[in-house]
Amino acid sequence: MNEAPSKGNKGLVSALGALQIFVGVGAVAGGLGLALDPRGSNIGLPLELLESSPFSSYLVPGIVLLAVNGLGSLVGGTASFTRHRYAGELAMALGAFLVAWIVVQVYWIRAFHWLHALYLGLGSLELILGLLLRRRLRRS
Repeated sequence: MNEAPSKGNKGLVSALGALQIFVGVGAVAGGLGLALDPRGSNIGLPLELLESSPFSSYLVPGIVLLAVNGLGSLVGGTASFTRHRYAGELAMALGAFLVAWIVVQVYWIRAFHWLHALYLGLGSLELILGLLLRRRLRRS
């Protein structure tokens, strides 16, 4: 049995929007924590993790985390929930950025934590859901 396009889109939009809001809220909190204390001590990150990176503090990574993964994902979630014309493209870009963020982070800090696997998976899922939404919105 085929669902009407709007019903299929509703589930997809809800899942994608919720995912983006989840990522966004966590990234705003983490980004603010790093930007307000660039030494990372308030969230338990030692500066030694940055030894293989181009950064001497968490200020720049914190600002990028806050702006792109945080505020960007909140904007993306809003775009998804409102079925904005470019919600799919925005989700694809945000998902790709999150995947790249995690890959580069693991490379630079030379360590792997279970949260890396989680957010790598969430970024991949966001990218795929964004692609599906883009295709569905173009058909309707």
